[in-house]
Amino acid sequence: MFLTELQQEEKEAFLELAYLMAKVDGNYSVFENPVIVKYQKEMNLEDYTFKGAALEDILKVFKDERTKQIVLAEILRLVYSDGIVHDNEHKSISFIREQFGFDANKYASFKDWIVGIKELANYPEHD
Repeated sequence: MFLTELQQEEKEAFLELAYLMAKVDGNYSVFENPVIVKYQKEMNLEDYTFKGAALEDILKVFKDERTKQIVLAEILRLVYSDGIVHDNEHKSISFIREQFGFDANKYASFKDWIVGIKELANYPEHD
């Protein structure tokens, strides 16, 4: 949604983070893959090769508040794409939230917003 606002280094770090989060539960799901492909297209990084960077190193790239908000929102979107949040995903999200300095209320607002968007996107159309 807002990934085009990121700088080049941030875009690459975001893709690393997204790929890491998609695999953190041990299952790179059929729901998560299209989301990552969409991220790559949105940021014009279709040919990006994943380097397997460490989570701590990835998070250091994101410095300002707006960038952190974008990253957290998009990562939540990825995590909730398959409808299941595994323990490792929850732990990783908590770690990201803490590293970014977001309190529980701000995180809850982001999570609720993402879940609401997902539900709205899946809402059947009426004639």
